[in-house]
Amino acid sequence: MKVYRLPSDLANCAIIFDMDNTLYTHNEYAQSQIDLPVKRLADLRKKTFNKMKTEIDEYRRNWTESHNGQTLSLGNVFLEFGISINESILWREELCCPEDHLTEDKQLRITLEVLSSCFQLAIVTNNPVSVAQRTLSVLGVNDLFTNIIGLDTFGISKPDKVHFLKAAELCGVEAVQCISVGDRFDIDITLPLELGMGGILVNGVEDVYRLPDLFAGGGENLIF
Repeated sequence: MKVYRLPSDLANCAIIFDMDNTLYTHNEYAQSQIDLPVKRLADLRKKTFNKMKTEIDEYRRNWTESHNGQTLSLGNVFLEFGISINESILWREELCCPEDHLTEDKQLRITLEVLSSCFQLAIVTNNPVSVAQRTLSVLGVNDLFTNIIGLDTFGISKPDKVHFLKAAELCGVEAVQCISVGDRFDIDITLPLELGMGGILVNGVEDVYRLPDLFAGGGENLIF
């Protein structure tokens, strides 16, 4: 876990969570959310999966090299391959099956109950809202999140400031009172920091379990 910034006053703050690879750790399921859409695209283009994956990996690598090491979300990559965001939404709703991979996480529930007693909680994800709700339901924490911003909310793949500012609005706080928590620096942390939000980079749900102790201590391992 790396804490890049916290609000000066943690009272009346909101935590904006990424979902996948943040609120759960399941490498196989996370990889399937990449591989299955790529396979769908390969079938449409009448190419092998490996050929399609190589083309996408090469495009992402070239994009990263020309954008100072930043990374590009899969939804934005697919746009460049002729797949609209609306089509990506339909594919994700069909292909993402959290029920086949995830189970109830009692420790996550306890963690989020503690956090929800002090903070507003929101989700900003590049999956559709329906997939987020199904995922949270399987994990046993759906009732703790009333504010979910998904790929279909604005038809834009994050990172985009509209997602984070809307989450802040729904939580009834200013951007500077928010903390973004996610597993990808370029996607989940960079833009929130530019908006004046706090940012915490995690390596999976195991780091999320530690957040109550972190906040109780005022923020350890602070990095600027």
